[in-house]
Amino acid sequence: MHRRQLFGVCLAALATAACDAATKESAQTPGLLPRGTTVTKVKATRQTLTNRVSLTGKVTLNPVFGLEAPADGQVRYVDVTPPTTTPTKPTRVAAVVAKGNKRHNIDVPAGAVFLNRLADDRSTVTAGTPIVSAKHVGYGIVADIDGAQAYKIAGSIGSVQAQIQGGPGPFACSVLGTINALPQQDQQQQQQNDQQAATGMKLVCIPPTGVKMINGAGATLEVVTETAANALVLPVEAVAGTQGKGQVDIVLPDGTRQTREVVLGLTDGRVIEIKSGLTGDEDVAVPGPNLNVPPQGPGGPIPADKFPVPVRSK
Repeated sequence: MHRRQLFGVCLAALATAACDAATKESAQTPGLLPRGTTVTKVKATRQTLTNRVSLTGKVTLNPVFGLEAPADGQVRYVDVTPPTTTPTKPTRVAAVVAKGNKRHNIDVPAGAVFLNRLADDRSTVTAGTPIVSAKHVGYGIVADIDGAQAYKIAGSIGSVQAQIQGGPGPFACSVLGTINALPQQDQQQQQQNDQQAATGMKLVCIPPTGVKMINGAGATLEVVTETAANALVLPVEAVAGTQGKGQVDIVLPDGTRQTREVVLGLTDGRVIEIKSGLTGDEDVAVPGPNLNVPPQGPGGPIPADKFPVPVRSK
């Protein structure tokens, strides 16, 4: 082969290698790109957002449940006469007297009987503290609540749908209350009814009349805790943070990115509510930004109001 031809082949080989290297460099997997690299952009949309919690339970005969204090204040108990038949009307059992002498009455619902006091008379309690226990006469559904679910459910139960495994459902299940730290006599009462002793927090609800129930049958409860109508939402991938305050990157007309603080609300795991910080007209980068680390000064982190929000290019 002539030297000139050999030189040409070498040049072609070098060019091909350079092109292959450039192609590989530009064809990185999007999932491996560092967070903060704009892959796409979205606009916030509006939808009704609902928080749901799923619980596992079982059909239980004569379930015991607790009633909580509806407000901070002092408990004033009522002397309750044991009924001779199942009550067909609510039974007044206590009241919590709050500031300004406002009285919040506590009634055991119809179809249930009062069992025990869970606090001393005239003791000071906070809202959400179980103060009386009662027993529903008939079938109900009892579901365990673990620690991670307790804070989502406490004080914010909107509605409950139940499904009996291999049986009827879904149907609306009316919440009676929770079981939480019941005294020993109530645990004994539960054991007499072939129930599990109350060792934690449980949700108790009853089905509509006519729904066939079998003691011990498994059940699933779907609890709606909060709903936000016409909420402004973004995909969770576009937001840094999951609760309270967060950040998003706005893509400006010139292509640069500007990190903006937002206030976050509900999330269903796919989208998250933006309660304030956006109008809905902005182009928002996906994926979202990394949470900013405050600059360090001689005495530690510099407060957020003392340094500017960064503007970053693509």
